[in-house]
Formats: sequence, structure tokens, C-alpha cells
Amino acid sequence: MTVSYKELGFVNTREMFKDAMKNGYAVPAYNFNNMEQLQAIITACVESGSPVILQVSSGARKYANATLLRWMGRGAVEMMKELGKPVPVTLHLDHGDSFELCVDCIESGFSSVMIDGSHLPYEENIALTKKVVEYAHKHDVTVEGELGVLAGIEDEVSAEHHTYTDPAQVEDFVKRTGVDSLAISIGTSHGAYKFKVKPGQSVPPLRFDILAEVEKRLPGFPIVLHGASSVDQTAVATINKYGGKLENAVGVPVEQLRKAAASAVCKINVDSDGRLVMTAAIRKVFATKPEEFDPRKYLGPARTDLIAMYKDKNQNVLGSAGRVK
Repeated sequence: MTVSYKELGFVNTREMFKDAMKNGYAVPAYNFNNMEQLQAIITACVESGSPVILQVSSGARKYANATLLRWMGRGAVEMMKELGKPVPVTLHLDHGDSFELCVDCIESGFSSVMIDGSHLPYEENIALTKKVVEYAHKHDVTVEGELGVLAGIEDEVSAEHHTYTDPAQVEDFVKRTGVDSLAISIGTSHGAYKFKVKPGQSVPPLRFDILAEVEKRLPGFPIVLHGASSVDQTAVATINKYGGKLENAVGVPVEQLRKAAASAVCKINVDSDGRLVMTAAIRKVFATKPEEFDPRKYLGPARTDLIAMYKDKNQNVLGSAGRVK
């Protein structure tokens, strides 16, 4: 049975992105696959007055069960109303890899989908993306496409090498597919090991020259950055202190994300930071309170730390805080 996202209380990304482009900020796109992550995202965005995109990967959808996930999303919208300050919420498929998956998500209440054909030859990417767009737009669902390949591993997304987006292709791609936003590759990557740097070395800067050229060729068009976690070093240190093993895990510097958020980039994806903060809190409880066996006593502190992290992203990195009055 097809369920419209409007019945569940979601919105598509069209108006979100218009406001972000107009006012020079980026809408946070936070991945979740369990209750505590979802509670933290909603609480942080309500308390900071930020619109939000709830992202679900194909792997997370399988993990959480598609039907349960839909009602978790609906529950999050109702929870937001109880908190007293509703903000625009999009339910978005992250890295959809087939037409069939996108259709299934649209029919189960997603308000936005990404079709990632970036690994395909250019013409095949166009054909697949256009097919998804034509179906999605019949349901007023927005579509994100991708040009360029991000390296790294996260969920079921994996690539050994990255390929920068070719600005010469973006106009043709957008025109022929009809996508509503475009994810580009300018040096970010998936996972907690975004750059191969030795201790003391600086992270290489993102290719803002490519971003500037894309902006020039697609004026006023929404651009998306994937793989944009900063890989919080406090969380990494806590994980390692309490038995973890994350060596040389580094992410995108905050100042580079701030610069991107002030440009045509109006959606920035954050997943690894949430995983790291949650894992750090849980490891700390396990190590310091070995007698504890109640999940609420370690998932609760993790949720608290997640709320603080998401609020900080909205306020100090993406500029999305206070945009919902």
C-alpha cells in the first residue's frame, strides 16, 4: 500500500534548499538507524531551531525494518510537536542504488530519495537518474543525483579511489535528468578515515576550485556534500582510551565545512560523527561501570552526547540553527 509522505508529516527538500541558498547555510542531513539516534537528532534540531533531513541508507533500512522505520519517522514528527517547536523534516533515502529501491521508499513515505549512479558510465548514470526523477516527481518527491565518486567505506557504500566531479558535465547532467540537487566530489570521503595523513600532518584542503566552477555553471542550484563528518578527535580519543582501535582517523576540518555551507552547498551529510560519539559514550560506560547491564544506562548517555554534537553542528558548522522561527 502506497503511503504519501505528507500523511506522515514530512516535507520534500525544495523549500528547505531555497531558504538555505538564499541565506547562506546548509541543511543538516543526519543518518540514523536506531531510536536513540533519532531522538537525539529531533531534540537537537528542535532546540536549535534547525530544519533537518533524516537520512536512511539501504543498509539501515534493512537493519531497522522498512515498516518499523516508517513509523519511527512518523513518531519523530509527533515527538517534535510535543516538544513545542515543529521544524521542517525530510525523510531521505541515502545512496539509493536502484530504481526499484527508490520506488519502494517513495511508496512507503519517503519525501526525498538519492539515486547514486556515480559508479556507472556517464550515459548510464543519466538514464538511471532520469528514470527515478520521472517516477519521483509524479509523487512530488525530490531527487538527489551524484556526479563523481567518493572514496571510503560506510554501510554498503564502498570505493577504493575517488574521482573528482567534472564541472564540464554538470549542466548537461542536470538538464537531461531533471534532478533537484546534485552531490559532487571535491575531496570528502565516507567513513572515519577520510584522509591518509600521519600524526602532525595537515588534512589536504577540499577542492573549492571545483565547487566554484560548478556554482558558476549551475547558478542557484542546490549542491550536496557527502562524507562530511569532521571525525571528532575527542570521541576518537575516548574510544581509544577505553579499548578501541582507531588509528589516524581524521575527517573534514570544521572551517572547510563552514566555507562550504556558505556557498551553493545547501545539504551536508553527517554519519560517522554520530557513530563515533555514540560509540565513545558506550565504551566509557562499559569501561568505568563494568557491573552495568541496563541498555538505558549506556544508550542514555550516548543520546545526551549526540544531542550536544548535533546542536553544535547546527550552530557552529552548518549555520542552520535559528532558521526556523
